[in-house]
Amino acid sequence: MRARALARLVAVALFGLLLAGTALAAGAEAPSATEAGSQAGPAVPAVQEAPSPPESVAGGPAEAPAGADTLEPGPAEEPVPGTATAEDAADEGEEAPSETQVALDTVWTLVAAFLVFLMQGGFAMVEAGMTRQKNVANIVMKNLMDFSISSLAFWAVGFALMFGAGTALVGTTGWFSNPPAAFESLDWATPPLMAKWLFQVVFAGTAATIVSGAMAERTKFPAYLLYSAFISGLVYPISGHWIWGGGWLAERGFLDFAGSTVVHSVGGWAALVGAILLGARIGKYGKDGRPRPIPGHSMSLAVLGVFLLWFGWFGFNPGSTMAASSSIAEIAVTTNLAAAAGAVAAMVTIWLVGRKPDVSMTANGALAGLVGITAGCAFVENWAAVVIGAVAGVVVVFSVMAFDRLRVDDPVGAVSVHGVCGAWGTLAVGIFASPRLIEAAGVGSPGLVYGGGLTQLGTQALGVAAVFGWAVLASLVIFGAIKLTIGLRVSESEELEGLDISEHGMWGYPEVFLGPATPAVPEAVAAARSRLGMRERSVVTAEPA
Repeated sequence: MRARALARLVAVALFGLLLAGTALAAGAEAPSATEAGSQAGPAVPAVQEAPSPPESVAGGPAEAPAGADTLEPGPAEEPVPGTATAEDAADEGEEAPSETQVALDTVWTLVAAFLVFLMQGGFAMVEAGMTRQKNVANIVMKNLMDFSISSLAFWAVGFALMFGAGTALVGTTGWFSNPPAAFESLDWATPPLMAKWLFQVVFAGTAATIVSGAMAERTKFPAYLLYSAFISGLVYPISGHWIWGGGWLAERGFLDFAGSTVVHSVGGWAALVGAILLGARIGKYGKDGRPRPIPGHSMSLAVLGVFLLWFGWFGFNPGSTMAASSSIAEIAVTTNLAAAAGAVAAMVTIWLVGRKPDVSMTANGALAGLVGITAGCAFVENWAAVVIGAVAGVVVVFSVMAFDRLRVDDPVGAVSVHGVCGAWGTLAVGIFASPRLIEAAGVGSPGLVYGGGLTQLGTQALGVAAVFGWAVLASLVIFGAIKLTIGLRVSESEELEGLDISEHGMWGYPEVFLGPATPAVPEAVAAARSRLGMRERSVVTAEPA
C-alpha cells in the first residue's frame, strides 16, 4: 500500500519538475529578475503604494527634498550593512529613504519577526494537544529543536541559497550570511541585512516545524533533527530562491506574497512524504483498513495553539512588506477575514458531514484559511479573502478525511492544512488578484474573475507543480537516506511505551504515570522505567487517551 502511494507521489512530482524544466527551456516573457525578484522578502515594494505610497519605496522625484536625512553610502564595515542608501535610490530614480523611515521599517520588520517566532509556540501547542499524553515532552522538544537547528542551518547555508546572488535556480554566494553585497535580491527593503535575516529565518523555522505534526508519535528524535537541518538549509531555500530570490518563477511573475507555497506547501509536501515512509501509528487502522480515531489529549492546548498561530500571522503576512506603511492594515484585514471564514466554513462542513461541530476540524479550518490567504493577502480584495478562506475551510475537512482513507496517518492534519490549502491559496491568486493591487505591485496580471484570463492562473499552477515536485523528490531522498542509515521509526515497544520516556527518559505529565504522591526524583523515574519494561502492556492499556 505504501509502495503504491509513493510510486504515485513520485510520478506526480516528476511531472511537476518536467513542467518546470519545459518552462525553463522555453524561456518566458515576464518582468525582469530585478523587478519580479523584488518579491523576495517576501513582498513587492510597490505593493506599499496601496492605498498611499510610502516615502521609503514609492517612485518619486530623483532629487531628495532639501534637508532630508539620508544614509550616506559607506564602507562595508558601516554599522547598518544591507540598508538602502541615498546612492541606491538615486540609481533607481527613487526618493532616498530618510533615517526615520529606515528606523520605522526596521522596527516593524523586527516586531513582525518576533510575532512569527511566537508561532513556534502555537505549532507546539496544536501538535501537543492533538496527540497523546505519553508523547507531549517529545512534541515540545521537537518544536524547540527544529527552530534551533533551522536557525543555524539557515545562517550558514540556507540564506545564501535562497537570497544570495547566483543563477535562476539557486543562490551561490553569501555563505554564513555574509557579505551584505551578496544579497541584492533583498535590496528593495530598507532595513539592515540582519533585520531581514531574522525575518527570513523564522519563516525557515516554520517550514521545518510543519513536518513534525504529520510524523508525530512514532519518529526517532535523531532522525527528526537531521531532517530539520536539511529542510531549512537546503529544501526550503532552493525553491524559495525561485520565487523570492529573483529566480525563474519570479521572472515569470509568479505571485506568493508571504508563502502559501514557498513556506507552507513545502513543509506540507515534505510532511506527506515523511508520513508515508513512516507508516501509520499502531492501532490507527483496523484489519478491514478503516481508520480508527486516536483522540488528542487536550483540545484546550490545541485551540490555544490556534490562537497563538492566528496572532502570529499578523506578523507573517503584514510583516512581509518589511516596511512600516499603510498597506499593512489592508493585509491584516484580509488575513483575519480569511481565518474567520475558514473556521466558520470548516465548522459547518464537519457539522453537516459528521453531525457534530468537531473542535479539531474547526481549529484546522481557521489555520487552513490563514494558509490559503498567505499568498494573496496583498493582492486580493476583502470579499475575495472571505471566499478564499471559506473554500480552504471546506477543502481541509474533506482533505483530512481523504488522506485518512488513503491510510496516510497525519495526527494533526498538517498535510491538508499546509500542503493542500497552501496550493489552493496560491492558485486563488490567479483567480482573484485585484487589478488595483496588481497595478500597485508592478508584477503579475489580474485574476480570472476580473477578466485577466488564464495568464496568472497558469503561472501560479506552474509554480505549484514545480515546488511540489521539488519538495517531494528532495524529501524522498532525505527521508530515504535517513531510513536506510539511522532509521526513521522507533520500535513497536517504544511507540507503545510513549516517546517521552523512550526517547527522553521523562514524561510531559509525570503525575499520570507516576501517581500524584510519587516524588519526581531520578530514582523514581528509573524505577518507573523498569516497571514499564516488565509490565509494558498493562501500563499502556491503563494510560488515559
